Order: sequence, then C-alpha cells, then structure tokens
Amino acid sequence: MPEANLQHRPVFFVSDRTGITAETLGHSMMTQFDGVEFSYTRLPFLDTAEKMAEAVQRINGVMEQDGVRPIVFSTLVDTALLEQMRRDCRALVLDFFDAFNAPLEAELGIKAAHVMGRSHGMGNFANYTARIEALNFALANDDGVSTRNYGSADIVLIGVSRSGKTPTSLFLALQYGVYAANYPLTEEDLQLRALPEALRPHRDKLFGLTIDPDRLQQIRSERRPNSRYAQSTQCQLEVDAVESLYRKEGIRFLNTTHMSIEEISTTILQTAGLKRRLSG
Repeated sequence: MPEANLQHRPVFFVSDRTGITAETLGHSMMTQFDGVEFSYTRLPFLDTAEKMAEAVQRINGVMEQDGVRPIVFSTLVDTALLEQMRRDCRALVLDFFDAFNAPLEAELGIKAAHVMGRSHGMGNFANYTARIEALNFALANDDGVSTRNYGSADIVLIGVSRSGKTPTSLFLALQYGVYAANYPLTEEDLQLRALPEALRPHRDKLFGLTIDPDRLQQIRSERRPNSRYAQSTQCQLEVDAVESLYRKEGIRFLNTTHMSIEEISTTILQTAGLKRRLSG
C-alpha cells in the first residue's frame, strides 16, 4: 500500500519489442522526482493494433481504479501504433523515439528506418554470439567451480561470499561481452593471509569486491538465518581479512554496499580498462 503522505502514480513502459530501453530510460527519469511513489508495469511486444487495444484498455482501467493519470514511456517504432495509443489512452504518453528522431533526421539528413527490433534483436549476429559466449564463460567459471579457464578470462572477481561477484560477472557478460570469472575467498583462504595458489598466476586479472559487514550480515541472514555464516562477528572478521589481503597483495578493490550491479560493472570496466566485445 502506498504511504498516505506520498503521491502515487502508475507508470507503464510500452514497446513493440522487449521494453527494456523504455524501462531503463523511464525509470532513470522517475528517480529524479522525490515525494512520489511510482508503481511500474512493463508491456512488451505490442506489435499489432489488437495488442495495443488490449494495452490501452489495461492502462485506462488503472486510470479509472486509481483516479490519477498514468504516465506511459514508449519506444514504439510503428507510428500508427503510437498514434493509436495517444488517441485512445487516458495517460501522459512520452515516446523516446518521437522526441529524438526528428532532430536526428534533420542533423544527419537521413530518414529513420522505423524498423522494429534493432535495439535488442538479433540483427547483429556477431553481437548476439559474443554475448552468449561470454555468458557461457561466466556460468562455467562461477564461484570458483573451475579455475582452468582463467587464462582466457578478461577479469577474475574475488571476494567473500555474497559480496556481489556472481551477478556482476553475469552483467559484465550480458551487457559488455566481457569474459568474467569469479572466485570466493573462504575463511580458510583468508586465514592463510595470501592469495590461493590457483589465483597467483592470474594476479593481473584479479579485481576485489568488498562490502560493509552490516550489509553482508543482512544478506547472509536472508540466505542462512541463525547460522555462524551469518553472524555479525563472522562477517566483520571476513571483511577485515579480505580488505587486508587486497592491500597486502596490491589488488584493486571496490566497496559494493551502496552500488547497483550496473554501477559496479561500469566502475570495474573503467577502472580495469576492459574492452567491451559488444558493438553499439
């Protein structure tokens, strides 16, 4: 239930493809407005008049139920579908392509193609293949399951359990085509106060993640409540030990406590000077 002192506003992300672009851009814009509680809904693959009519009915239904005008962010390529939505939808409709196509066409002297699916489709097969290969690499080299492929890795993320290694590896693979492995530093590893033998040949590829002990304790408690693994003292011990190891071995590291996966990945990409394999 929305808080009584907050304005509530429904937001829809509408697209003829996945809706990822509309959601990413729209959500970024909404974060700039304090004092409003937004509820988000993605409506993808609206590529026919019939599907659009159903979407409009759903959005108008929310308008009638909530008594406030929804906000719609759109990346519709088909201008007929966009006009249908604007004509029939009782909402503020903001279309990203419509806003930028005209000035870009004027600047470039070329008409936009208005072809569906170019952003997230398989039009660039090389990009698609690179993404899948990087993802397969991240999955095969997750959580220290195997270290024999580290020679092919672009980067090897290390850190204590639940510091963000796996989701960051997967995001680097999917978003940038980076070959990212990750290795968990266990309590036994940290007691040695030295890098595990398997990591030493790949020192130049290592990048450390750390996290505030209180946040680590919270995350671990959700996974294994009432365990030694999730005890506050254990979390503090491991974080102190891993940061000491990073400094001793001269390993770059990043505190992930207040960062999103996107921010962590972008920071690593820039700090480590990694080259993305995906074009565009």
